Amino acid sequence: MNDSAPDRSESESVRRQPASAPSDALESAPVVAESGSAATQSGSAQDDPALRLPGDVATDTETIVHVMRHGEVHNPKGILYGRLPGFVLSVTGRAQAATVGRALADHDITLVVASPLERAQETASLVAEPHGLLVRADDNLIEAGNTFEGLRVAVGDGALRKPRHWWKLRDPFTPSWGEPYLQVAHRMLAAVNKARVEAAGHEAVVVSHQLPVWTLRRFLEGKRLWHDPRNRQCSLASLTSLVYQGDTLIDIVYSEPAGESDPRVTGA
Repeated sequence: MNDSAPDRSESESVRRQPASAPSDALESAPVVAESGSAATQSGSAQDDPALRLPGDVATDTETIVHVMRHGEVHNPKGILYGRLPGFVLSVTGRAQAATVGRALADHDITLVVASPLERAQETASLVAEPHGLLVRADDNLIEAGNTFEGLRVAVGDGALRKPRHWWKLRDPFTPSWGEPYLQVAHRMLAAVNKARVEAAGHEAVVVSHQLPVWTLRRFLEGKRLWHDPRNRQCSLASLTSLVYQGDTLIDIVYSEPAGESDPRVTGA
């Protein structure tokens, strides 16, 4: 277990040249700008406070938004719980969240926001505690809607063994079984941008769920949004840290202060 704080020199850093986004992420999808590019240089209206629009951040201001996945959930039946109420962190999940809280204790965290679901709120409270902050809820950070909610979907012994569920899998690109990926990406980006502006010049933590966090990252990297869920790089209690210079995203840093977990474990 690595309990060190996320650091761009030590953690995995994902940097992308500006490029056109794929069609399923829209042509206007944000991408990571290369440091020193025209997008990050001064000379825009943002440099003059008198000309700055509401929500703009000065171009020389660095802000970091840590997009965190919640910790492990107590789920003895192994169902896909989605947005169902009553699913809280396990003992391990609380320990994972506390580990991240310690890793970020010396960081300049000024804002902690979370999905309204219990597991995200619990995780966020353990991260906010060292900073004396209250956790705010943002519905844009909630888990993605899923028609398999409440069912076991593990390979071999779940709902997918029953033909009546197969029609739900007809379109993996939208997807047909749940909330559209593009809708998830847009609402997650709205939550991140709101936190970024409020925490300008400091750091914020927003706590969400595996699919929304991974969808946001693919959107920001200009990648197609449909994907193999078994290959998501989004461990329990992991941090996908978005580094902004002014209003421009310049870096994405992924780290696992609480250690690695298996993305194939349904409902973790």
